[in-house]
Amino acid sequence: MKHRLFLFDLDDTLLDFKASEQLSFDHTMRELGLRELPAGLFASYQAINLALWKAFELGTVSKDFLKVERFRQTFAANGLDLDPEAASHLYLESLSHNVVLVDGAQQLCETLAGIGEVGIITNGVEHIQQRRIAASKLHLHLSFVATSDACGHAKPDSRFFDYTVKMARAFSHAETVIVGDRLDADILGANRFGIESCWFNPGALQNDTQARPTVEVGTLHEVIPALRGLAAA
Repeated sequence: MKHRLFLFDLDDTLLDFKASEQLSFDHTMRELGLRELPAGLFASYQAINLALWKAFELGTVSKDFLKVERFRQTFAANGLDLDPEAASHLYLESLSHNVVLVDGAQQLCETLAGIGEVGIITNGVEHIQQRRIAASKLHLHLSFVATSDACGHAKPDSRFFDYTVKMARAFSHAETVIVGDRLDADILGANRFGIESCWFNPGALQNDTQARPTVEVGTLHEVIPALRGLAAA
């Protein structure tokens, strides 16, 4: 294998964020006094949250604004008289404990750590992501965690990757690969930074974007064979 630095997205690549998100959202609503969740409430939150994260990645909103605004908009859209500040606090605390690993994540990180360095690259909230990584035990195989909070810039901004590779023991463009599920953040970021990428695409989605992954896999078990294939090509 030619790669020695493996940069992994965290949510929906190594950790099943969708599962954690649902558990944490339901817990938050119950803590706020909602015994029965209105139909479509979680879907409404997801759509609003996604739009705000895209705005954050474009640099048009701050992360502190996002964390509360997603609940304010959700409650307003669904006619709920609930405190968005309290919801944000409860949700983030719950999210740090509700950790679900994607199948094969531990084994993959352990194996690659024996070959080179494994680092996490995430646009998530710094202290929450650190807690989630610790709860998952993935930290046992990691050299570093790079977050947009600490950097001040988010994927796919090349400044985020400049910041990231300085955390590695060694870096070369030819020996570095990004593994992630987001075309618009992980793969496009790799394209802009001039390194190879592996698109984790378990849903077999069509790529109708300008991002161009070097290889594509449907499960984490396919990552190592795919990367070995690049070395042989």
